[in-house]
Amino acid sequence: MQYIYKTISSYYEDLLEHIQDYFYQAQDSLQKARNEIKIIDYKENKLVVKSFQKPHLFNSFIYTFFRDSKAKKSYDNTLRIEPFAPKAIGYIEYKKFALLNESYFVSEYFAYDFTIREPLLDQNFNDRVRILQQFAQFSYKMHEKNIFHNDYSPGNILIKKNGTSYIFQVVDVNRMKFFTLTSKDRARNFAQLWATDDDLRIISDEYLKYYKQDKKFFELLVHYSHKHKRQKNLKKRLKGKAVND
Repeated sequence: MQYIYKTISSYYEDLLEHIQDYFYQAQDSLQKARNEIKIIDYKENKLVVKSFQKPHLFNSFIYTFFRDSKAKKSYDNTLRIEPFAPKAIGYIEYKKFALLNESYFVSEYFAYDFTIREPLLDQNFNDRVRILQQFAQFSYKMHEKNIFHNDYSPGNILIKKNGTSYIFQVVDVNRMKFFTLTSKDRARNFAQLWATDDDLRIISDEYLKYYKQDKKFFELLVHYSHKHKRQKNLKKRLKGKAVND
């Protein structure tokens, strides 16, 4: 099977050339769904390897000739948004009959303590107001760099406590967009948090300390949040599933 790879350093070449073996032998799995994510140890470094689902024939053709693979986009985007995401190490693509078959993305392991989901769901979460305020600051800095995370959902926002402050990192970055964000774009980027209006107020008040162009930013946050919830709940109703507020 043919393969191509790219890495930030020759130090990791052996890892990428034997990534299938390293991945198979690793026992520490963070996620096992369409894509599987594992933690591996490599030369005393703790790394995260994401194995993307094998594409079906049509998508394999598209990713080979017309689009970058998800692994390559993850690598390129991570390099582009540094320092907002765990450091990129490399990616590798395997081809079968000249078409994309398997792909892996490798990054540094970020030893996070929790995701933004926990303080959003738990009103008694320790220091939750400060966390939401610092999350607003982090989001503002990212938006100012013309970064729009297309899946800015709770599970993709990792947080590590650092004294009295918090370090934020984003993952699942293969669907990033890069453009000058308007007020609507910035507000829309928070919609997938599934946050309450009260929490959106905390986020908005802090965000507006730095972004003073739109005094109605809170109203935009609420508008896009409610719109996203309606759309998701409608899909659940159509599938006969229970809905969330």
